[in-house]
Amino acid sequence: MSTTTTATTATTAPAVAAPSAGALLLGGAAATVAAAVATAAVAAAGAAAGISLAVAGQQIPPTGFATMTVIFSVLGLVIAAALRRFARSPRTAWIRTTVALTALSLVPDVLADAATSTKLILMLTHVVAAAIVVPVVARRLRA
Repeated sequence: MSTTTTATTATTAPAVAAPSAGALLLGGAAATVAAAVATAAVAAAGAAAGISLAVAGQQIPPTGFATMTVIFSVLGLVIAAALRRFARSPRTAWIRTTVALTALSLVPDVLADAATSTKLILMLTHVVAAAIVVPVVARRLRA
């Protein structure tokens, strides 16, 4: 009599390492620069189309849009680094946080002492910056 034995091997999915903090910061920095250029371009295009960039009588230069984009994107990278370290699901927390913060960032634009077209340009720059930075950083966070 013969017996046949079948060996089974347990297969496990390979462990996926979380992206490094350096990858997060490097990718975030590149996205920050791209977003700064994009927001300045949106503002310059709006000004070229005849849309005033004045809020409360003070003209905002396109470089001002780039500067504010860099400041708040760096703040976002600090939040992302903290979420990477402390959140159970950093990517999900990042997306939820940035969607909420982007929505909140539109409130001052709506309330600004400016023409409606100016308010729309201001809001568009927030959305453009978020559309560039948020996905780049999200890809560098553990799900």
